[in-house]
Amino acid sequence: MKILYLDTFSGISGDMMLGLLADLGVSLDTIAAELDKLPVTGYSLAGSREIRRGIEGARVRVAIAEQHHHRTWASIDRMLEESPLSPAVKTRARRIFHRVGEAEATVHGCPIETVHFHEVGAVDSIIDIVGAAIGLELLDLDRIVCAPLPMSHGSIQCAHGAIPLPAPATLEILRGLPVVDGRCDKELVTPTGAAIAAEIAEFGSMPEMTIARIGYGVGSRDLADRPNLLRGILGTTPETESMETDLVTVLESHLDDSTPEILGYLMERLFAAGALDVGYSPLQMKKNRPGVRLTLVCPLHLAEALGRLLLRESSAIGVRRYETQRLKLRRERATVSTPLGEATVKLIYEGEHLLRITPEFDSCRHLAQQSGTPLPEVYRLVERAAEITTPNPLLDQEGTKELDKNT
Repeated sequence: MKILYLDTFSGISGDMMLGLLADLGVSLDTIAAELDKLPVTGYSLAGSREIRRGIEGARVRVAIAEQHHHRTWASIDRMLEESPLSPAVKTRARRIFHRVGEAEATVHGCPIETVHFHEVGAVDSIIDIVGAAIGLELLDLDRIVCAPLPMSHGSIQCAHGAIPLPAPATLEILRGLPVVDGRCDKELVTPTGAAIAAEIAEFGSMPEMTIARIGYGVGSRDLADRPNLLRGILGTTPETESMETDLVTVLESHLDDSTPEILGYLMERLFAAGALDVGYSPLQMKKNRPGVRLTLVCPLHLAEALGRLLLRESSAIGVRRYETQRLKLRRERATVSTPLGEATVKLIYEGEHLLRITPEFDSCRHLAQQSGTPLPEVYRLVERAAEITTPNPLLDQEGTKELDKNT
């Protein structure tokens, strides 16, 4: 497994991320060639070696002919969607911009579709975000872990005038994610850098690995109290380490006065809002009241919103929350052919070893309803089709495999 650890002792910005990728061996010319696929002109990329506090790293500058060109989030998203960039790069870049767009919409009190980007929408930031997405694809990483981001204090000048540090958009982007006091009056984490880190990485301490390479992305300032560098530690874990891990938030609440109808509706709402898993378990509560324990698992950045939703849509008056690490098997989807038609199955892997193939309920239900065949018989037909189909051809079917991110 190939791992990148982002050591953010001096924060993170878009240009620092590009510099780090270059220092880790990604070709700046290759990134530039991919960026040429975008309908964006009036810029150039320049790489150099610079030193901060005695440590050398790679500095990447985005020289632009235009300043503060305003673009809407919708126009940027459409440009990326229609570009000939690879699907993985487009998806990652669009997610990063969407995260920034949501933060700006919250700060300015307007719909995301009408958000006009200033610094973040300028050509240099588009290049930073898309360039980072391209470079990460070229590194072909299995896992990215980021240290908690350092928050500054003081103020900074932007298109709206003086604003406090951390910038309001930066704080919104990092809602639900771990941060620390940066003990600095200079901006260490930019909105662009925060969005890149939030979308590409899980947050935590340095994972166990064998170090292969160390890179440094150089920031534009020369700070007085620390080297202005983004350090990246590239390493590997043994092939025998086959389990995947990530960090999630668990929300819990005890309910003793909710009807089954309300609990059923609540579960639907929580799943629709992004919960990874929701479950109810029986509970004997105070005053001998039977009740239920609601347990919800969600991504870190959705914990706040889902907690508020739980309080609004149930009788709960309090919610416990904590972060925990998941150990999980990799899952992929594929299709198999049966006498009743095609069915979706889930491929369960431990590392590269296929452990089992299980039919997807919705797909089997559709075949049962369409053919009038009993559901248990449909399951048997799908399982039989999966058994006689070797794993590799399943995976080679173009367009039939997609990553299942639910738990």
